[in-house]
Amino acid sequence: MFVLRAEGVTKTLNEGGNSVTLVREIDLDIAPGEFVAITGPSGSGKSSLLYLLGLLDAPSAGRIWLDGVDTSPLDSGALAAVRLAKLGFVFQFHFLLPEFTAFENVMIPMRRLGALDGPTMRTRAGDLLAELDLTPEAGKRPGQLSGGQRQRVAIARALANDPRVILADEPTGNLDTTNARNVFEIFARLTGSGDRTVIVVTHDVDLAARAGRRVHVVDGRIAVA
Repeated sequence: MFVLRAEGVTKTLNEGGNSVTLVREIDLDIAPGEFVAITGPSGSGKSSLLYLLGLLDAPSAGRIWLDGVDTSPLDSGALAAVRLAKLGFVFQFHFLLPEFTAFENVMIPMRRLGALDGPTMRTRAGDLLAELDLTPEAGKRPGQLSGGQRQRVAIARALANDPRVILADEPTGNLDTTNARNVFEIFARLTGSGDRTVIVVTHDVDLAARAGRRVHVVDGRIAVA
């Protein structure tokens, strides 16, 4: 059983008449409830692989399966709908909207999906912030928050639509050691129930060791899975 599957996935770019392959013929199954760290040297293709698994980019060859559905036939609109409903994203930079409060930022994905009524959305946003110890910061804008607080708000936003999979690209890259450790502890806790999967790209080997599984990428191929 798997929540994400890559079958023969390759990503090639053409730059100035030259062909550059970022990801090469990758086969990878990820089960529900796994906490997976993707590691590798700079330029190895680990972030490219994450973007492919998150349906933010399309493979040049091969297929990505999500929840048993082959996503290759889906058009851009259908892929956007799948991402909104089933995937959550956290990046190195938090990308919170500066004019909105923490509470309002967490509400944004729920408003876009439109699956819940207003009171239910507000309750869920408050619960997510409370779960991440952010209730006192709910009414603050990003500029009033510390780096660790902003990243926790970004995690709460990623969880807003109760996605099956959270994908994070170097989410601790701008954090100090203590806050980086806290973020990884949050990810470990999220996978504890066995329902939610977390996939994290990180260059930090010590943090990667906190994951349940490590996928090491070298030259666009999986060296260790």
